[in-house]
Amino acid sequence: GGVDSTSVACMVYSMCRLVVTAVEERDSTVLKDVRRIVQDDKYTPKSAPEFAGRILTTCYMATSNSSQATRERAANLAKLIGSRHMVVNIDCVVASIVGSVSEVCGTKPRFAVHGGSQQQNLALQNIQARSRMVLSYAMAQLSPSSAGHSGSLLVLGTANVDEALRGYYTKFDCSAADINPIGGISKTDLRLFLQYCVENFNMASVLEAIIEAPPTAELEPITAEYTQTDEADMGMTYHELSVFGRLRKIHRYGPVSMFAKLAEIWPSTRSLSLVQVAQKRGLYSATRVRPDVPCCVAWMPCHAV
Repeated sequence: GGVDSTSVACMVYSMCRLVVTAVEERDSTVLKDVRRIVQDDKYTPKSAPEFAGRILTTCYMATSNSSQATRERAANLAKLIGSRHMVVNIDCVVASIVGSVSEVCGTKPRFAVHGGSQQQNLALQNIQARSRMVLSYAMAQLSPSSAGHSGSLLVLGTANVDEALRGYYTKFDCSAADINPIGGISKTDLRLFLQYCVENFNMASVLEAIIEAPPTAELEPITAEYTQTDEADMGMTYHELSVFGRLRKIHRYGPVSMFAKLAEIWPSTRSLSLVQVAQKRGLYSATRVRPDVPCCVAWMPCHAV
C-alpha cells in the first residue's frame, strides 16, 4: 500500500506488458521462456494482468498497527495489475515472539506511546518487520504447491536506497530478499516512476492515492495524539535524503563539503537556518532511528572537496 512495494509490483507489471507485446509480435524465444516459467507447454499470455496472475503473488501482512487505508490500497493495486493477492494477519506470530522474550527477560516490552522505553519501542517494531520476512520466504516456498505448481517463488525486496543510506530499516526485513529491484533507487525517483505508470498504463485510479499518502512503516500504535510517519522518524524528508544521497554517491562529497554545499542552497531554497542544516547533516550520519544497530553506510570512504 506504499510507494516502495507498489513500485516493485508495478515494475513486474511493466515487465508483463513487455512480455505480452513480445508474444503478440511472435517472439518464439520469449514465448518459450514464458511457458517454462508457468510450467505449461500450451500457455500463451492474453494480457498483462492475466500473465501477472500466473507469476506474481502479493501479500498484505497486517498487524493491529496496520491501517484500513493501506490494506485497501494494496487490494486495489493487486486487482488492477492482476496479481494473486493474499491477506495474512501476523499478530499471533508477533505475540508469540513477544511472549517468549518477555518470559526470558522477565518484563514485557511496551511501545513508547504506552510508556515503554526507546529500546523496547524499537524492538517491538523490529519483531513485526522480521516476522514478515520469515513469512515471505515460507509462503514463497509453499504457496506454489497450493496453486498446483512445483518449485518456489523468488522474494522481491522493497527497500529503497534513501533508507539504506540513512540507516532507516530493520536488518532482515523487506531489505532481505532474493532480488531488490529498488535497492539503488531513491523514493523521489520511485514517485516519478509511479507517475509514469499513471500516465502510460492508465493506473491513475489506484496510484494517485498511493503517491499522495504520507510514507509510514505502520509499526507503532495509532493514537489520537500520534501517527507514525517515516519522515518524522528520520528527522528529514525523502527529498532531503535524496539530495544527501546524490551529493555523497554522485558528487563524492564528504561530511564537511556536504555541509558547505547545503549551507549555500538550503537556507534560501528550503528556509532552513545553518543550525538546522547542520542538524540534518548530522542525522544523515547518525545511528538508525527504527532499526537496532548503528548505520555505517553513511561513513563509507568518500572524498571531501
